[in-house]
Amino acid sequence: QVQLVESGGGLVQPGGSLRLSCAASESIFNFMHMDWYRQAPGKQREFVATITGGGTTNYADSVKGRFTISRDSAKNTVYLQMNSLLPEDTAVYYCHARVSVAGESWGQGTQVTVSS
Repeated sequence: QVQLVESGGGLVQPGGSLRLSCAASESIFNFMHMDWYRQAPGKQREFVATITGGGTTNYADSVKGRFTISRDSAKNTVYLQMNSLLPEDTAVYYCHARVSVAGESWGQGTQVTVSS
């Protein structure tokens, strides 16, 4: 099973930026899609952004225009660039890979805290 390791989380002031990384233990070239989800305290995990194997992206309405998902297949890594961060973006961010119809993996999560 592919291993996913997130990094890049931390504490940032409102209006600031962070870039999250998700490094996979094997080639992501043929993955169906890779996604970012987040879970705030007391809330359900929610979809944030996705990028397909063909490079098509999609975003939750709450992050459109502020977040950008991208990937570097040579580095087996997916990124989430987060700009204009808001306190309500505070959550644990998880990387998810849909490797195949029957196969998927989740990372362990990275904490993002937006606070002054």
